[in-house]
Amino acid sequence: LYCNQACAHCHVESSPLRTESMTAEVASRCLELLKNTPSITTLDITGGAPELNENFRFLVRLAREMRGPDDLDIIDRCNLTVLQEPGQEDLVEFFKENKVHIIASLPCYSAKNVDTQRGSGVFERSIAALLALNEAGYGKELPLDLVYNPLGAFLPPPQAGLESKYREVLAENFGILFSSLFTMTNMPVKRFADFLHRRGELKDYMDLLVRNFNMDTMKSLMCLNTVSIGYDGKLYDCDFNQQLGYPIKSDSTTESALTIFDVDSLSELMDYTIRNDNHCFGCTAGMGSS
Repeated sequence: LYCNQACAHCHVESSPLRTESMTAEVASRCLELLKNTPSITTLDITGGAPELNENFRFLVRLAREMRGPDDLDIIDRCNLTVLQEPGQEDLVEFFKENKVHIIASLPCYSAKNVDTQRGSGVFERSIAALLALNEAGYGKELPLDLVYNPLGAFLPPPQAGLESKYREVLAENFGILFSSLFTMTNMPVKRFADFLHRRGELKDYMDLLVRNFNMDTMKSLMCLNTVSIGYDGKLYDCDFNQQLGYPIKSDSTTESALTIFDVDSLSELMDYTIRNDNHCFGCTAGMGSS
C-alpha cells in the first residue's frame, strides 16, 4: 500500500507512510494460482504504487513468461509520477519488454485540478511520464489508457465526450496520445468518505449514488468476474471490499477469511456468495465504475 503520493480521493488510503507490502511468498502463490486457473485472462496489478514493491518485476516477468500477451493481459495501475522515482529509470523499458498494459491516473487535463487532487507538481510530472510512454510506443501500438475521476461529490460526465476533450487538449498542448479514457465514480470509502464527512456531504453523496442507480451496469460489475488479492493473500470479491475489510469467508458460520493458500484454483471461488453493502451503489450509479 506504499505510494509516493497521497491523493485526496484514494479509497486505499495509500501514502509514503504506508508499510504494508506483498511478500515474495504471496506473489509466488499468485503465480501458482494463475497457472492453475487457465480461465483467467487478466492480471491487474495495483497499489499504492505497485511498481515500488520489490516483488513487482518478479511477478510481471514470470507471469509473462508463463503466458503470452495474446493469452494474458497484464495491467499496471500507474500513477505516472512513479516513473521519476529513484531506481525506476528503466521502468518504461521494462513495461515495453513485458507487453504491460498501462492504465494511468490523470483526473483532469488541467494542472490546477490535478495538483489539487494529487499534490503540487504532479501534473507536470505526469505529463513528462506520458511523453516518455508515448516515445516507447504506448498510446500507439501499445495500450495506454487514462482514468478520470471527479474532484468532488458528483458523478463523472459521459465518457465519450470527455475522452474527446482529453484527446484534443493533450494532443494540442503536449502532443500526447493515448488509447482510451475511463471515467470512474469516486467510492464513498476510506479517504474520500472522510473528505465527504468533514464537509457534511456524505449523506447527500450516498443519496446521489442511489438516485442514479442504473440497472444496465449490473451485468459488468467487477465482482462478477474478478477476485481481489490483498497484500497478505486474503481473498476479496473486489478492491473496494478489500479496503473495507470484507473478505470472502471460508464458510458461512465463521468470520475467518479465505486466503490464496486455501484454494488450489481460483475457479473454486465461483461457489461463494458475493458480499455487498451500501458502497456498492458507487459501481452502479450513472455509467458505472467497474
